[in-house]
Amino acid sequence: MRKNQATALPFDVRLMNITATVLFATCGAVLLAALAWWAVRHPVFAIRAIVVQGQVTHNSAATLRANVAPRLAGNFFTLDLQQAREAFERVPWVRKAVVKREFPNRLRVQIEEHQPEALWGIDSESRLVNTYGEVFEANAGDAEQEDMPRLAGPEGSSAQVLAMYRALHPLLQPLELSVEQVVLTGRGGWTAQLDTGAIVELGRGTAQEVLARGERFAHTLTQVTSKYGRRPEALVTADLRHVNGYAIRLRGVATTEPATKRN
Repeated sequence: MRKNQATALPFDVRLMNITATVLFATCGAVLLAALAWWAVRHPVFAIRAIVVQGQVTHNSAATLRANVAPRLAGNFFTLDLQQAREAFERVPWVRKAVVKREFPNRLRVQIEEHQPEALWGIDSESRLVNTYGEVFEANAGDAEQEDMPRLAGPEGSSAQVLAMYRALHPLLQPLELSVEQVVLTGRGGWTAQLDTGAIVELGRGTAQEVLARGERFAHTLTQVTSKYGRRPEALVTADLRHVNGYAIRLRGVATTEPATKRN
């Protein structure tokens, strides 16, 4: 018979090998724990610098650091990046922040600010709508754009209302009219107010149906007002909720026959 099979080690030798392995593993774990504890406690890893990059039009880098630094807890290893990101995004005008660690004691933050396109809500509110259709809190006086339209609608409808404004506004520009306000009611009705103060009732329906009525109105308004010797800016109200047309009221044009005097 071939005798190349390994001879089994004695029990005491195997026990010694197992014991040595366990001891080495335990020592390694203790060493790693000690190193981790040292890293957590050592001041060299305390966050000492925050580098801010990206859009800082409404918030300087120094202002961002001053506002956020007191809210940050932990050092390079223990800092919660999710909480740090949320702290930056709570600063006015900050839409999005990406926070990364830089060894050994720095944070690098990429900032994206809100780009306002419209005011949101009633006149007394200070909320705005950004180019993504998101509502955010900020001082409207700090916005670079002037004469922004005012939009309003149910909670969560800001993107829908912004899309309607973007579609309606160019329809009326050839008439030298501008949309200053678009409102979506809780029942789904649309109303627009023009820069002349005119109120246009667009009615309910899908966006396509509402815009179809708006296009018909914009393409024929000049023709209709000219019949009464008026221009489109003489419009006071328009009701587009009729099936086969629309009703308008013009400034300086009587819509009812005067009462006949009795003898």
